[in-house]
Amino acid sequence: SISVPQSARVGEVAQEAPGGLTLVIDAVLAADRERAALLAEAEHTSDAHRIAEIHERLIDIGAHAAPAKAATILNGLGFDHDAQNRPLEEFSGGWRMRVGLACALFAEPDLLLLDEPSNHLDIEAKLWLADYLRTYPRTLILVSHDRELLNAVCTGIVHIDNLKLVTYAGNYDRFERTRREQAERLATMAARQAAERKRIQTFIDRFKAKATKARQAQSRVKLLEKMEPIVPMAEAPAIEFSFPQPQQLAPPIITMDRAAVGYAENTPVLSKLDLRIDMDDRIALLGQNGNGKSTFIRLLADRLKPMAGSVRRSGKLRVGYFSQQQEEELDFEATPFELMRRLMPLEPPVKVRAQLGRFMFSADKADRKVKSLSGGEKTRLLFALMTKDAPHILMLDEPTNHLDMDSRSALVEALNEYDGAVILVSHDSSLVRLVADQLWLVADGTCKVY
Repeated sequence: SISVPQSARVGEVAQEAPGGLTLVIDAVLAADRERAALLAEAEHTSDAHRIAEIHERLIDIGAHAAPAKAATILNGLGFDHDAQNRPLEEFSGGWRMRVGLACALFAEPDLLLLDEPSNHLDIEAKLWLADYLRTYPRTLILVSHDRELLNAVCTGIVHIDNLKLVTYAGNYDRFERTRREQAERLATMAARQAAERKRIQTFIDRFKAKATKARQAQSRVKLLEKMEPIVPMAEAPAIEFSFPQPQQLAPPIITMDRAAVGYAENTPVLSKLDLRIDMDDRIALLGQNGNGKSTFIRLLADRLKPMAGSVRRSGKLRVGYFSQQQEEELDFEATPFELMRRLMPLEPPVKVRAQLGRFMFSADKADRKVKSLSGGEKTRLLFALMTKDAPHILMLDEPTNHLDMDSRSALVEALNEYDGAVILVSHDSSLVRLVADQLWLVADGTCKVY
């Protein structure tokens, strides 16, 4: 059974992004249903006694401060004053999901349930969210694969382990350390117990037939029966994958000279791009959502042509490009093996399977239909497909959105062992910190080395 006090308010982010002609600020204010209901009643009631009660209750719940509180939350999530006063229908799905998150935060329920709240946020908004949740005055349950967020916010971790919930004090780093120490201690105790059982069994086997030792042997049999076996902590199978190593090219591999790029004629999203990329570069593109990071990476990947200036690439350059949108273009009725075979038609099946095996697709997984794969498995399939010809540069646009914590660690290791260039668009600050050694800021209609 699950028991929740009757008066407790439980809140979560709605699965469907809010929409319509409602202004952003009004949508958030409406999330406090009691305040909205009291204000509506105050407009229509003529009972002076009831009006006094309503205004007294509005004072008790701090209704007068609600517009400022809503504006503060929206500003932290990236909505300036003008954006707050625009209708919801003018925003993309990702931005409207931010409004849904703002509604949940503004309502301030007694129990707030957040499932991957940082998925649609850029780094600035994620930092703000971490600060806000750290001081949330009520109970918060958070599901996230964002290590930085878990470390900043959580005072306890609940780990789902073999169908049981196991609680740990502290943040995510402390949970990892405690669990590792427990695993080591259990392994040591299990080894000692195994050695002791072997020693006792040897005594029993040696002396059970001797009349003078029979009683001692029998007592040891009972000792063995009473000995509770110590089971070592079950570890999840290690996740490992690797990018094929490219042949080296002479620098630079990409040069931009006064380049501009956009979608509508004479309306560039980015311009005045004077940059170069070498094979040993590890670059993270930073900037708020909507500033043009994905547009810039599409220009680098030759998915968009420059509107002005030039982009020169090495003649032998091979590019591996990853985008979340590519997942939608996968043939969901095909298997990973069939998709890879289409890209490697002249290669023997064993080589096709070897490329899939780099990203943990066993023979069984490689022959399942794509539609049955999890989000993380589809991401790994895209990694396998985009690197089948050992590209010289990897361009990764939000590669970790569907990856769990272990897969993210495996991605970091694979990128750090890869010998080519890496261009990374990610709001996972842990990934950026562990992989990139250059930060390029996409802002104000251009991109500059930061």
